[in-house]
Amino acid sequence: MRILFLEDEPTIREVLTEYMKLQDYEVICAQDGAQALELLKDLPFDLAVLDIMVPRVSGLEVLSYIKENVPQTATVMLTALEDERTQIQAFDLYADDYVIKPVSPIILLKRMETILRRVKKTRQQEEKGLSIHGDSYQAFYNGEPLPLTLSEFLLLQVLAGEPKRVFTREQLILRIFNEDYVGNDRIIDAHVKNLRKKLPVNCIKTVIGVGYQFQEVDGI
Repeated sequence: MRILFLEDEPTIREVLTEYMKLQDYEVICAQDGAQALELLKDLPFDLAVLDIMVPRVSGLEVLSYIKENVPQTATVMLTALEDERTQIQAFDLYADDYVIKPVSPIILLKRMETILRRVKKTRQQEEKGLSIHGDSYQAFYNGEPLPLTLSEFLLLQVLAGEPKRVFTREQLILRIFNEDYVGNDRIIDAHVKNLRKKLPVNCIKTVIGVGYQFQEVDGI
């Protein structure tokens, strides 16, 4: 799980980051709201822990950006402010939780765990069949990640992107490797073979004498 942690106080940032990493979270920190926005544009995150009172761009503005542009990212607001108005603003922007500082690292981790568990369950209910997430280079079946290599993912993405088209091996090589690959075009056959083993359903059709085509089946 990848976490965005927006916190401008170095000591709090370092301590809480260490606790998160001990729970095997991948943590990427931002010291101000503008930096957090740049990270959100470049990387997918499962959850964002956002201090509200930070320089340049506030945590509430970052929360608003998340809900408008990357709503799949869950959010926990972290702040020393205790006034009701600020809390209402956060919940009006659909924050998943709101934690008052100083907070016990253990309590924060439990809040994060609860939210991530709920988000995972919701995704599993919503994502039936095969789904392909180009931003994170991951494919899922019924909400569960498929253990694909980068080449296998790119092959699946190309085929599924144009399901009625039959691709030759040469065309697939150009789409996956651009012009960097030098070698036998039968490398595509090997990737297709491995991909078929990892997909729960048979959705790649061999078109004899031509190449391969994505085949829509029940559940996709």
